[in-house]
Amino acid sequence: MKLRIQSINFDATTALESYINKKMLKLEKIFDEIINVEVYLKVVKPETATNKEAEIKVSIPSVDFFASKTCDSFEEAIDLTLDALEKQIRKFKEKVTKK
Repeated sequence: MKLRIQSINFDATTALESYINKKMLKLEKIFDEIINVEVYLKVVKPETATNKEAEIKVSIPSVDFFASKTCDSFEEAIDLTLDALEKQIRKFKEKVTKK
């Protein structure tokens, strides 16, 4: 699995990057055919309380999954985005195994 983290309009800390790496390993345990994961982090303008946005795109053979959440912190946004992606991947996995 190839992981790419891109922070837009700010520099991500190494702690945040290691947090993302750890969370992405959880996705690989759910579905082992993941080819590529792209994480986009950005601070949304105007400056409000919930201005941290995380977008994650997961690529597997023949299908791409995408989720995006905006929260108070990047960690919370990543957790909620991963929950949405897990649901999508599990649903896809069930559909494929029923065939």
